[in-house]
Amino acid sequence: MNFVRDTVKDAAIGVGIADNPQALRTFLQPGCAAAIWRRQTPPDIQKWFDGLPPDHLPRGRVILPPNAVAETVRHLCDMAETPQGPERAWLEEDVTTLAQTFSDLMSAQFLRLRLDVVTNNACRRFHIDAIKARLICTYRGTGTQYGISTDGDDPRRVFTVQTGSPMLLRGTLWPETPASGLLHRSPPIEGSGETRLVLVLDPISDPENEE
Repeated sequence: MNFVRDTVKDAAIGVGIADNPQALRTFLQPGCAAAIWRRQTPPDIQKWFDGLPPDHLPRGRVILPPNAVAETVRHLCDMAETPQGPERAWLEEDVTTLAQTFSDLMSAQFLRLRLDVVTNNACRRFHIDAIKARLICTYRGTGTQYGISTDGDDPRRVFTVQTGSPMLLRGTLWPETPASGLLHRSPPIEGSGETRLVLVLDPISDPENEE
């Protein structure tokens, strides 16, 4: 586990770099604004992702308990007519594993799960989400971009998460201080012809009060 820590007054901006899912617990350390599980999608799986017609990429948004993720992802793949095979099985298992890992880490009884197929400049401005925490994993296309801001302006240095690497981010509702000084955005891809497939997970405490 590597923990890259910078010091900025009144801001938590450390980024934990994990080589396995267990090491993501560094995200709970004081001063850790984000954690990245550094991994690479198997080449044959990545080739399959990149070659799928966008209409066959699974998409959807739902609030559910972690034990319902596997069935839900399978249903979303069926709706998109995602081809059956070992590649689809890998995706379904990976989303399920990430959901369980994240829910355990956050002690979340429910999750908001989103699978987004993105072809435009969604969330192109650097920001911090108005949530407790979030997991983002880009399966296809350019990964999430992030950087450190000391004054709310765009970061001077911008980093891009490797495709296939999950990233955990603190939001503005994280209960501890100091607040996060790490901003992120979706990469601007409009007009490039690029299609992204992005998984987003948020912990939910009371599903009845959520959208």
